[in-house]
Amino acid sequence: MPLEKEIHAYEERREELERQHNGKYVVFSADTLIGIFDNLDSAAQAAIEKYGRGPYLIRQIGESADGIAAHVLHLNMRPTGAND
Repeated sequence: MPLEKEIHAYEERREELERQHNGKYVVFSADTLIGIFDNLDSAAQAAIEKYGRGPYLIRQIGESADGIAAHVLHLNMRPTGAND
């Protein structure tokens, strides 16, 4: 399953994240928490700058997954300042 490590890492910390940061956005790559952000744009920008095209998981903390493992963005964008 794509992003299995990221989803598992989120789920392991979900209760703590919901208590402390509910409604914010989290970024995971593999089993590493990259950061917690106030909005989707800042979470996506940080993920792109650090990992380019990914893979990484961006999820709103406390938001229901509604039948999918997570809200996943795999952005097809180059990091800021990337050279051709």
